[in-house]
Amino acid sequence: MKYAILGDIHANLEALEAVLADAESEKVTHYACVGDVVGYAADPKKCLKIIQEMDCPVVKGNHDEYASVDDECTNFRPMAADAIRWTRKELSGEERIWLKNLKFVRFVESFTIVHATLDMPQKWGYVMDKLAAASSFSYQNTAVCFYGHTHQPCAFIRDGVVKGGQFERLRVEPGKKYLINVGSIGQPRDGNPLAAYVIYDMIANQIVLKRLPYDIKAAQKKILAAGLPDKCATRLEIGK
Repeated sequence: MKYAILGDIHANLEALEAVLADAESEKVTHYACVGDVVGYAADPKKCLKIIQEMDCPVVKGNHDEYASVDDECTNFRPMAADAIRWTRKELSGEERIWLKNLKFVRFVESFTIVHATLDMPQKWGYVMDKLAAASSFSYQNTAVCFYGHTHQPCAFIRDGVVKGGQFERLRVEPGKKYLINVGSIGQPRDGNPLAAYVIYDMIANQIVLKRLPYDIKAAQKKILAAGLPDKCATRLEIGK
């Protein structure tokens, strides 16, 4: 069984299509998504439809939540808030209800998916250091948990102590726990503009980070044509 773990798609259709084509070439058998299907880019409806039709496990991201309700975007920077308000107008009532009904945490096979943290998933905290990872590990009941939210792929491992850092390939070993950030498909922020996702081969007990080129210029043109904030487009080419 081989899973593609998708995350932080953020309505970037070009990036999502590139990732799905690669996953097919890798003979992926199953999919899961750690949230934020919408927000920032110009194709929320198309990206959402793709994920819905895949009928795979999905958890709610903060952009998914705020796009599904009419609350003030007080916890967002102006650029993100503008994108949320634009996205609300693009989505149908049924699409917003689908996003609203997503769970914060899900168990999939023998692993867990969450968008933010396991200790308080609805508060949208960031796991970016060993201290935050340790808090999530306390609530992690599976050997492996995949998450997103930071748009920066990394791995934390608890083997008595918590260690963490960048990764390209990991072997899941008995007795250890793994907290894996799958990076962002639609808006990477680690200085690398390539779309990111993870493959979890449950037979080989191996986790692999994939980075892929996609048509950034096409995504940028659609963002600008939609009247979304310029930075939503310009940041794609620098990965920040």
